[in-house]
Amino acid sequence: MDFETRLARLEAEADIRDLVSRYSFDIDDRELDRIALLFTEDAAVRSADGMMNAIGRAQIISMYKARFDVLGPGAHYTHDLVLDLSDLADGEASGRVSGHAELARNGAMMVCALRYEDRYRRTADGWKIHLRELSFLYYVPVDQYPGILLEHDRNRAYAEPKPADFPEGRPI
Repeated sequence: MDFETRLARLEAEADIRDLVSRYSFDIDDRELDRIALLFTEDAAVRSADGMMNAIGRAQIISMYKARFDVLGPGAHYTHDLVLDLSDLADGEASGRVSGHAELARNGAMMVCALRYEDRYRRTADGWKIHLRELSFLYYVPVDQYPGILLEHDRNRAYAEPKPADFPEGRPI
Protein backbone atom coordinates (compact mmCIF):
# COMPACT_ATOMS: atom_id res chain seq x y z
CA MET A 1 0.00 0.00 0.00
CA ASP A 2 1.52 3.31 -1.02
CA PHE A 3 1.88 6.34 1.24
CA GLU A 4 -1.06 8.27 -0.27
CA THR A 5 -3.41 5.31 0.17
CA ARG A 6 -2.30 4.79 3.76
CA LEU A 7 -2.73 8.48 4.52
CA ALA A 8 -6.21 8.52 2.95
CA ARG A 9 -7.20 5.52 5.10
CA LEU A 10 -5.95 7.18 8.28
CA GLU A 11 -7.74 10.44 7.46
CA ALA A 12 -10.98 8.61 6.66
CA GLU A 13 -10.77 6.64 9.88
CA ALA A 14 -10.18 9.78 11.97
CA ASP A 15 -13.03 11.62 10.25
CA ILE A 16 -15.48 8.73 10.70
CA ARG A 17 -14.53 8.30 14.36
CA ASP A 18 -15.22 12.02 14.85
CA LEU A 19 -18.58 11.65 13.05
CA VAL A 20 -19.60 8.78 15.35
CA SER A 21 -18.66 10.81 18.44
CA ARG A 22 -20.44 13.95 17.26
CA TYR A 23 -23.64 11.89 16.83
CA SER A 24 -23.72 11.05 20.55
CA PHE A 25 -23.07 14.64 21.65
CA ASP A 26 -25.59 16.12 19.19
CA ILE A 27 -28.28 13.59 20.17
CA ASP A 28 -27.75 14.31 23.88
CA ASP A 29 -27.77 18.07 23.26
CA ARG A 30 -30.84 17.72 20.99
CA GLU A 31 -29.19 19.79 18.31
CA LEU A 32 -31.53 18.91 15.44
CA ASP A 33 -29.72 21.17 12.94
CA ARG A 34 -26.38 19.56 13.74
CA ILE A 35 -27.90 16.07 13.74
CA ALA A 36 -29.18 16.67 10.20
CA LEU A 37 -25.66 17.53 9.04
CA LEU A 38 -24.38 14.13 10.18
CA PHE A 39 -26.44 12.32 7.52
CA THR A 40 -26.45 12.17 3.74
CA GLU A 41 -29.54 13.64 2.10
CA ASP A 42 -30.84 10.13 1.30
CA ALA A 43 -29.75 8.48 4.55
CA ALA A 44 -31.82 5.91 6.43
CA VAL A 45 -32.09 5.29 10.17
CA ARG A 46 -33.85 2.21 11.41
CA SER A 47 -33.89 -0.15 14.35
CA ALA A 48 -33.79 -3.93 14.40
CA ASP A 49 -37.02 -3.98 16.43
CA GLY A 50 -38.79 -2.04 13.64
CA MET A 51 -39.74 0.92 15.84
CA MET A 52 -37.48 3.32 13.96
CA ASN A 53 -37.58 3.64 10.19
CA ALA A 54 -36.85 6.95 8.53
CA ILE A 55 -35.49 7.67 5.06
CA GLY A 56 -34.04 11.04 4.11
CA ARG A 57 -32.85 13.86 6.34
CA ALA A 58 -36.32 15.40 6.81
CA GLN A 59 -37.86 12.11 8.00
CA ILE A 60 -34.84 11.38 10.20
CA ILE A 61 -35.12 14.74 11.95
CA SER A 62 -38.91 14.32 12.34
CA MET A 63 -38.33 10.90 13.88
CA TYR A 64 -35.74 12.22 16.34
CA LYS A 65 -37.97 15.17 17.25
CA ALA A 66 -40.81 12.74 18.05
CA ARG A 67 -38.45 10.59 20.12
CA PHE A 68 -37.23 13.64 22.04
CA ASP A 69 -40.88 14.38 22.90
CA VAL A 70 -41.06 11.17 25.01
CA LEU A 71 -37.46 11.10 26.23
CA GLY A 72 -36.08 13.10 29.09
CA PRO A 73 -32.40 13.90 29.42
CA GLY A 74 -29.98 11.26 28.22
CA ALA A 75 -26.34 10.45 27.74
CA HIS A 76 -25.11 8.25 24.88
CA TYR A 77 -21.64 6.72 25.08
CA THR A 78 -19.80 4.99 22.27
CA HIS A 79 -17.28 2.34 23.22
CA ASP A 80 -15.78 0.47 20.31
CA LEU A 81 -15.81 1.15 16.59
CA VAL A 82 -14.66 -1.39 14.03
CA LEU A 83 -14.33 0.04 10.53
CA ASP A 84 -14.25 -1.68 7.17
CA LEU A 85 -12.51 0.62 4.70
CA SER A 86 -12.41 -1.85 1.82
CA ASP A 87 -14.78 0.39 -0.22
CA LEU A 88 -12.80 3.55 0.50
CA ALA A 89 -11.85 4.04 -3.16
CA ASP A 90 -15.60 4.26 -3.91
CA GLY A 91 -16.11 6.84 -1.16
CA GLU A 92 -17.84 4.40 1.17
CA ALA A 93 -17.07 2.61 4.42
CA SER A 94 -18.94 0.59 6.99
CA GLY A 95 -18.68 0.25 10.73
CA ARG A 96 -19.97 -1.44 13.83
CA VAL A 97 -20.26 0.68 16.95
CA SER A 98 -20.93 -0.56 20.47
CA GLY A 99 -22.27 1.72 23.15
CA HIS A 100 -24.73 2.34 25.90
CA ALA A 101 -27.15 5.05 26.93
CA GLU A 102 -28.59 6.30 30.18
CA LEU A 103 -31.87 8.13 29.72
CA ALA A 104 -35.26 9.07 31.04
CA ARG A 105 -38.17 7.58 29.13
CA ASN A 106 -41.84 7.84 30.05
CA GLY A 107 -40.95 8.97 33.56
CA ALA A 108 -38.49 6.16 34.28
CA MET A 109 -34.70 6.12 34.42
CA MET A 110 -33.54 3.55 31.83
CA VAL A 111 -30.30 2.05 30.57
CA CYS A 112 -29.57 0.27 27.33
CA ALA A 113 -26.67 -1.49 25.66
CA LEU A 114 -26.74 -0.91 21.94
CA ARG A 115 -24.98 -1.33 18.64
CA TYR A 116 -25.04 0.68 15.45
CA GLU A 117 -24.48 -1.02 12.11
CA ASP A 118 -23.42 1.84 9.86
CA ARG A 119 -22.66 2.71 6.27
CA TYR A 120 -20.75 5.93 5.72
CA ARG A 121 -20.36 7.94 2.55
CA ARG A 122 -17.81 10.60 1.65
CA THR A 123 -19.51 13.77 0.40
CA ALA A 124 -18.30 17.20 -0.65
CA ASP A 125 -18.91 18.20 3.00
CA GLY A 126 -16.96 15.27 4.47
CA TRP A 127 -17.99 11.85 5.75
CA LYS A 128 -21.68 11.36 6.57
CA ILE A 129 -23.82 8.53 7.89
CA HIS A 130 -25.71 6.95 5.01
CA LEU A 131 -27.33 4.10 6.95
CA ARG A 132 -27.61 3.54 10.68
CA GLU A 133 -29.39 0.54 12.20
CA LEU A 134 -29.73 0.34 15.96
CA SER A 135 -30.02 -2.89 17.87
CA PHE A 136 -30.28 -3.55 21.59
CA LEU A 137 -28.80 -6.13 23.94
CA TYR A 138 -31.10 -4.72 26.61
CA TYR A 139 -33.20 -1.59 27.18
CA VAL A 140 -34.59 -1.57 30.72
CA PRO A 141 -35.61 0.54 33.68
CA VAL A 142 -32.66 0.80 36.06
CA ASP A 143 -34.43 -1.20 38.78
CA GLN A 144 -34.76 -4.13 36.32
CA TYR A 145 -31.07 -4.08 35.34
CA PRO A 146 -29.79 -6.64 37.89
CA GLY A 147 -30.00 -10.05 36.24
CA ILE A 148 -31.31 -8.71 32.91
CA LEU A 149 -28.84 -10.78 30.87
CA LEU A 150 -30.51 -13.91 32.26
CA GLU A 151 -33.78 -12.90 30.59
CA HIS A 152 -34.92 -13.31 26.97
CA ASP A 153 -37.27 -10.32 26.68
CA ARG A 154 -34.66 -7.66 27.48
CA ASN A 155 -36.15 -4.79 25.44
CA ARG A 156 -38.51 -3.13 27.91
CA ALA A 157 -38.67 0.31 26.32
CA TYR A 158 -42.32 -0.20 25.37
CA ALA A 159 -45.49 -1.35 27.14
CA GLU A 160 -44.91 -5.01 26.24
CA PRO A 161 -41.42 -6.50 26.71
CA LYS A 162 -39.75 -7.70 23.51
CA PRO A 163 -36.86 -10.06 22.80
CA ALA A 164 -33.40 -8.53 22.60
CA ASP A 165 -31.96 -7.91 19.14
CA PHE A 166 -28.63 -9.56 19.87
CA PRO A 167 -27.12 -12.01 20.23
CA GLU A 168 -30.26 -14.12 19.82
CA GLY A 169 -31.60 -12.18 16.82
CA ARG A 170 -28.36 -12.26 14.84
CA PRO A 171 -27.79 -14.87 12.16
CA ILE A 172 -25.32 -17.59 13.09
